[in-house]
Amino acid sequence: MNNIEKIVELVERRDTARIGGGQKRIDAQHAKGKLTARERLDLLLDEGSFEEFDMFVQHRCTNFDMEKSKYDGDGVVTGMGTIGGRLVYVFAQDFTVNGGSMSETMAQKICKVMDMAVRNGAPFIGLNDSGGARIQEGVNSLAGFGEVFERNILASGVVPQISGIFGPCAGGAVYSPALTDFTVMIKDTSYMFLTGPGVVKAITGEEVTQDELGGASVHANKSGVAHFAAENEVEGIETIKALFSFLPSNNREEAPFVETSDSPGRYDDSLNEIIPDNPNKAYDMYKVIGSIVDDGRFLEVHKNWAKNIIVGFAHMHGRSVGIVANQPKILAGVLDINASRKAARFVRFCDAFNIPLVTLVDVPGFLCGTQQEYGGIITHGAKLLYAYGEATVPKVTVTLRKSYGGAHITMSCKQLRGDINYAWPSASIAVMGAGGAMEILYSKDLKSIEDPEERARVAEEKKKEYNDLFCNPYTAASYGYIDDIIEPRNTRFRVIRALEQLAGKKQSNPWKKHDNLPL
Repeated sequence: MNNIEKIVELVERRDTARIGGGQKRIDAQHAKGKLTARERLDLLLDEGSFEEFDMFVQHRCTNFDMEKSKYDGDGVVTGMGTIGGRLVYVFAQDFTVNGGSMSETMAQKICKVMDMAVRNGAPFIGLNDSGGARIQEGVNSLAGFGEVFERNILASGVVPQISGIFGPCAGGAVYSPALTDFTVMIKDTSYMFLTGPGVVKAITGEEVTQDELGGASVHANKSGVAHFAAENEVEGIETIKALFSFLPSNNREEAPFVETSDSPGRYDDSLNEIIPDNPNKAYDMYKVIGSIVDDGRFLEVHKNWAKNIIVGFAHMHGRSVGIVANQPKILAGVLDINASRKAARFVRFCDAFNIPLVTLVDVPGFLCGTQQEYGGIITHGAKLLYAYGEATVPKVTVTLRKSYGGAHITMSCKQLRGDINYAWPSASIAVMGAGGAMEILYSKDLKSIEDPEERARVAEEKKKEYNDLFCNPYTAASYGYIDDIIEPRNTRFRVIRALEQLAGKKQSNPWKKHDNLPL
């Protein structure tokens, strides 16, 4: 064979590799409303930037006549490319080849690009579409999963890791996405579970569909496993790209600066009137967030899970920030198990990747009751407290209204090394609200008053006394726990100026092998 013939052979073999399991299987993929692995990468990466690795890798299994069924690439496309000109390493499982099942060689391909991502300080994105372990390979497939998981663990906090679930993800395969920083699922075509409906029925007798067991809505709304649930694959990929735009390439860099025409000195008079006179009346925290961030653009994370707390990314004067805010419209903004877990994970991610934290506080406390106590609210609440206390990134906190008890401490207070802590004049910072405090402090005195009208009058008097003494921002400010009380309409300007002041902040924690977060 001469050189020209060898080149022709190379071109033909590349063409064959690019169609994976063949046109018939590609058509079947499309019929399900799904794209192929390469089509997904074409949408994700800048045009012409993809550099593929290991196109000609094949599995080495000979069990069950597997030597008769070999494809170049072995069910996964791996390589590097750019998104918005920034380097990223990727893999996309190809369901048209053996159902995208994990083989020993597939794992080796994935591990290679993960190692390259860590060495070169670039984010890693995996697009999952797999039936799970390749049964014909037995323990070698399991070993492959283990190699991938170990790299997820070692890369955690070093480079951002994003998982797209674009089809089935079952059994051991679910743990790699669970170990990454963010997971995006697609409604109706993707699902995640440890054991499928058939096994569930055989063991528990429960009848459940794949979507009911582990669909995008389940994990975005109920379990919190998925950070985003997209309507279709195009939207899912756009979500990944939008998320990517807020993140640095690694833990030693800052997130990209984004030019904006939104003036840092812009003020919003509507904020002066957003807090209701009635302390028990709700308002929408999204209006506050939209008012203070650049161009009103906010990428919410976990939008439909634990909605009593809001987390997500925005820019303020062009710099990426992580927003954490209580939502008074849902459960009065109280902290519960899921809200604590959700916010703690987000705070730790931001701290790992040098993204400043802006915390907007309106929290009446932790949710009470046997369900919360039996579920471990103490431990879960401690996760958020720990995350804020451990974080060394710039932390700016604004208390809008209520900030009571242990929840006050947990929400980035001064004692957890909050750098700049502001309060609105409407802020009420105390151990508890005036009503509850009055019941505890004066219950015996009130019971001794026989006349109901007189009892009510004294109760209101004592309530006002406590309210005037503690339920305001000035007592906390008098001790230096609040750095300044600000006019609400100036919040954007004051937060941006605080962040600029803190841009050169350097703070470190005592040396340790690792911490012991209350899991």
